Amino acid sequence: MKITKVIDLKPNLGEGPIWDVETQKLWWIDSQDGRLFMHNEDTTDLRVWDVREKIGSMALYKDGKSAIVALQTGLYKYDLESDKAELLVDPEPELPKNRLNDGKVDARGRFVFGSMDTLEEQASGKLYSYEEGKGLTVLDEGIICSNGPCWSPDGSIFYFADTWTGEIWAYDYNLEDGSVSNRRVFAKVDQSDGGACDGMTVDAEGFVWQAHVYAGKINRYDPDGVLERQIDMPVKKVTCPVFGGPNLDRLYVTTMARPPLPRFPEDGPDRGALYVIDDIGVCGYETPRFGKEVI
Repeated sequence: MKITKVIDLKPNLGEGPIWDVETQKLWWIDSQDGRLFMHNEDTTDLRVWDVREKIGSMALYKDGKSAIVALQTGLYKYDLESDKAELLVDPEPELPKNRLNDGKVDARGRFVFGSMDTLEEQASGKLYSYEEGKGLTVLDEGIICSNGPCWSPDGSIFYFADTWTGEIWAYDYNLEDGSVSNRRVFAKVDQSDGGACDGMTVDAEGFVWQAHVYAGKINRYDPDGVLERQIDMPVKKVTCPVFGGPNLDRLYVTTMARPPLPRFPEDGPDRGALYVIDDIGVCGYETPRFGKEVI
């Protein structure tokens, strides 16, 4: 196994990496400063977009010319060529202390995302699904900090975490209508080291990879929720892993340069860097674009 620093842009809150199979490029965000990044691993090609609001997550539209972005004031369609944003829906106009957070696209092209209390204290957040032609659906509620949405390889199990509960949840997921049911505890996250559950992804074998933020670890859980391995990272504030590369066998990991609240710990000089872990012996599977089916 080899851990390499890919690029060091010092995003205050690097988050939400996605690997676009069609273009073989990596996307991620600076959640606090409202920026999108796109990097080609084969070249020095790097592009940056300023969306001018805090951003929780993003995904490319099926045509690759726009992105669906979860911003402070709602869910938008953001044109990557014109730099213009079109409001799709504002899920929580009555909750100004909330913002939208982590989100991903399911195998039928829906964008599933959550909201959070910006002080990470009140259970005012919800879990949502947004689908073209159907609009917004509430999937769950009573959440402090929405994190880590991802699916089993066949799309039948949905994983999600409320960061400070110390638990990763699993739901039965209906790909036909996007509904969830039978929420249960998939795994208990050890918080004795000061860490908590942040972003997650799933590999082709159905194992869940979790960023253990503030403790500098990447955890891998087997399909029964048993901790199978733990990788120590060069920095403590790791935020989210995603599989990428031509064979989807490289694990990219985003990190944050500055904690969002004063009570969270500082870090070393490489804080905020984007890392890649090679030679881990497994691969991931394709992350869909919004509005595009892959199953």
